[in-house]
Amino acid sequence: MTRINDRIRAPKVRVVNANGEQLGVMSSRDALIKAQSVGLDLVEIAGQADPPVCKIIDYGKYKYTQAKLKKGKSKSSTKMKEVKFRVGTGSHDYNIKLGRAETFLEGNHKVRFVLQFKGRENAHKELGFVVLKRIIEDLKTMAAVDQQPRLNGRAVAMILSPLPAHQRKRHFHLFHGELIEEDDHDEEEDDDAEIDEEVDESYSISTDDIVEPEMQEVSDKSAEAKPAE
Repeated sequence: MTRINDRIRAPKVRVVNANGEQLGVMSSRDALIKAQSVGLDLVEIAGQADPPVCKIIDYGKYKYTQAKLKKGKSKSSTKMKEVKFRVGTGSHDYNIKLGRAETFLEGNHKVRFVLQFKGRENAHKELGFVVLKRIIEDLKTMAAVDQQPRLNGRAVAMILSPLPAHQRKRHFHLFHGELIEEDDHDEEEDDDAEIDEEVDESYSISTDDIVEPEMQEVSDKSAEAKPAE
């Protein structure tokens, strides 16, 4: 809360005039008299200083300026969101993820798209670029490329920035309500991608358990031909 005029409690204050010139340290009473003599207010602008700093200004204009600055900061503050994909992401999941991405873009956030490779997918990293190029095309009415797709180890990533609000047009929607921001559920068990590369040598089949079809058929006929005792 900003203190002004006779609400300023400090016995002494450092005074600055409207032009930013230092007027020195004086009592709060003398500072207030000086402000009133020029038809302005005494406004505490740095209450934590020792002594507190007060400025002789028009408090109405000061409030308006501060409000504009605060509004400008809130508009300019953007966050980087992230959406993760896999080479084998299905059509349904793909649409949901792009719906989430459009929601982020609609909130004026940049979005980082990451496609991770696991197991044998690392031998076909060009497929990752195909997916990201498709995303660029599908989101062209919502975003522009801020950082082109680039390979980084076992992943390929890119960043899209939102278009101006009047140019945006959504194509993907979240039909089941808002989804969680994080893509943690994409972090499926990493070992699954490696299963097809491993052989479980502890499991074997005994040849004694195998019955040839032809032999089984002969045995059945012999049983039928045997007369009942």
